[in-house]
Amino acid sequence: MDFQQLIDAITPEIYENLKRSVETGKWPDGTKLTPEQRENSIQAIIAYDARHKSAEERVGYVPPKVKAEPCASKKHNHGDDPQPVKWQE
Repeated sequence: MDFQQLIDAITPEIYENLKRSVETGKWPDGTKLTPEQRENSIQAIIAYDARHKSAEERVGYVPPKVKAEPCASKKHNHGDDPQPVKWQE
């Protein structure tokens, strides 16, 4: 069975078990995951997400930052009239 066939065979229940195992570091029976098992499980979770979920629903999704307004647009003067520099003493 190749990797794509394996991903196709993952059910939602298996997917949840993989996620829980990666989170806890243990299989459902309590056996500790090896580093290789953890890495393979993470790859399977990512591949399953890519195939079955929208970007916003995927594990590790970080929403894009909202761009802040430029400083000039926060002033009532939108650069039309020059303003004096105010020095504080």
